[in-house]
Amino acid sequence: MMGDMFANLFDGFSDATISTTDTIIVVAYLLGIMVVGIWAGYKRHTSSDQFFLAGRSLRWPIIGTGLFCANISTIHLVGLASSGYKNGLVIGNFEWMAGFCLILLGIVFAPFYFRNKISTLPEYIEKRYGAGPRMFLAFIFIMSALLIHIGISLYAGAAVLEEFFGIPYMASIIIIAVITAIYTIVGGLKAVMVTDAVQAVLLLAGAAILTGFGIYELHVHGIDSWAAFKAACRPDQLSMVQQIGLSKEAVAAASAAAAEAGREAPMFALNEFSWFSILFGYPVLGIWYWCTDQTIVQKVLAAKTEKDGRDGAIFAGFLKILPVFLMVLPGVIAYVLFKQEIGEDNDRTLMVMMGLLPTGIKGLMAAGLLAALMSTIEAALNSTATLTSEDIVKRLRPNISDAALVLIGRVTAGIVVVLAMLWSTQGGKFGSIFEAINKIPMAFAPGITAVFLWGVFWPRGNKQGAMAAMVFNVIVGFIYLAVDIPLIGDKMLIAHGLGIPFMQVGVYLFLLSSVVYFVVSLATPVPAKAQTENLCWTRPLDALRGKMQGTITDPRVMAGILFAVLAVLYVILH
Repeated sequence: MMGDMFANLFDGFSDATISTTDTIIVVAYLLGIMVVGIWAGYKRHTSSDQFFLAGRSLRWPIIGTGLFCANISTIHLVGLASSGYKNGLVIGNFEWMAGFCLILLGIVFAPFYFRNKISTLPEYIEKRYGAGPRMFLAFIFIMSALLIHIGISLYAGAAVLEEFFGIPYMASIIIIAVITAIYTIVGGLKAVMVTDAVQAVLLLAGAAILTGFGIYELHVHGIDSWAAFKAACRPDQLSMVQQIGLSKEAVAAASAAAAEAGREAPMFALNEFSWFSILFGYPVLGIWYWCTDQTIVQKVLAAKTEKDGRDGAIFAGFLKILPVFLMVLPGVIAYVLFKQEIGEDNDRTLMVMMGLLPTGIKGLMAAGLLAALMSTIEAALNSTATLTSEDIVKRLRPNISDAALVLIGRVTAGIVVVLAMLWSTQGGKFGSIFEAINKIPMAFAPGITAVFLWGVFWPRGNKQGAMAAMVFNVIVGFIYLAVDIPLIGDKMLIAHGLGIPFMQVGVYLFLLSSVVYFVVSLATPVPAKAQTENLCWTRPLDALRGKMQGTITDPRVMAGILFAVLAVLYVILH
């Protein structure tokens, strides 16, 4: 079986669209990053604190870079270009709105995470609510890492390798998963953070080079000004803020597409990424992802000081400004240059744009794509190992040895990567790759956002309310996914039948989960003092009080600068 796989792999190279030189660069990168990861993280007798949290030694620049890399995967490079081609710069709201959520992480949530010296986010939930919600949340986090961070990422990465190297789909998945799993399982979080530093440079450099070649190609085609570029785009394609309703032309196009696909036209003409959907829908996903998801926040938990954790979160917000210009804009450029070639297959946008790159540079860009993919997978594998060991095994066996915890974490990572490889084959069921990673969380994210947000600001919330809200969201959320991915049948009953975009579904699920949380909490006993003291703000403005820590690197000063920069950018590109 393995012999057949490798035979198919090498047969695939004969059909590759990338040169031998570029292939050598990519192979050298894959082997090199594995060696670097093992060298940086391997210790013969590593402790659980070293393996899961890098000995709590990380400084804020490394934390910020790690947060950025854990988030930016091949899904982003492929998906943002794809959505830039299809929807325009408006998809960049997923990047810039993240900045506001990272401000919340640094100012509102991180102080409690650090002061309580927690190893996982479910551990915080146990301190705030109790053991039941902790176990339930740990299971949800493990599943989200498997389904979203690893599974869909592997699907995107396999598409890249198949497009450029002609490697069969399953062989691509196996190559990526095995190499990433080896150094992550061996080296732990230290390996993840060191390789992230290398991958961040490669990723941003590759994206910047591709954007530069795209701008030059516009010049070759006589498009030398912003006005000329805007005229060549669709209306509003260069705007970060779009209207709620679609234009008559868009409604007609949507109806024609529905008729051709044999389904009913949407009842309402709503824009999936309108300002209403983004303004109210994104925070529901964003607070879950940036402030409560173990795969992301684990870097903050490994901070050397509280200030490092808070500054690292906000520094990541500054880095999140870049993808709009380096990853979404190339998709818009592709629409102007290659719309005849790409047509309706917008997921090919980045692949077509990479045709502008010369030999050698194309290899570096392909390596950057793999770097992005591997940085996300490694973060998710490390977080699932941490969650299983700390929140499940240690709870069931409190006296288990430290060495056994590390071993269980490594075995868990191996099992999760195999399951994720199997799930990754379902990636093609979504309208786009980027839609997949934002739609699946509707099964649990709104409830988690409600539990954390109200839990940190409303001391009256209790474990009964938290558990009820999360269970309610999971039940309703999975019903939603079943009818709107769709897992059952071939019609999106909510999006196409009722015309409700998935971003707005998130708002409604959050509001309903919040109602459940408040009603059940008020109908059940007041939480004990130990479940609120130093675990939530008694007054919301307390988050902004306290002595200055440095000047420009004070978390509140950095947050204020980031907020102002984002506000100016929105004014410019409204």
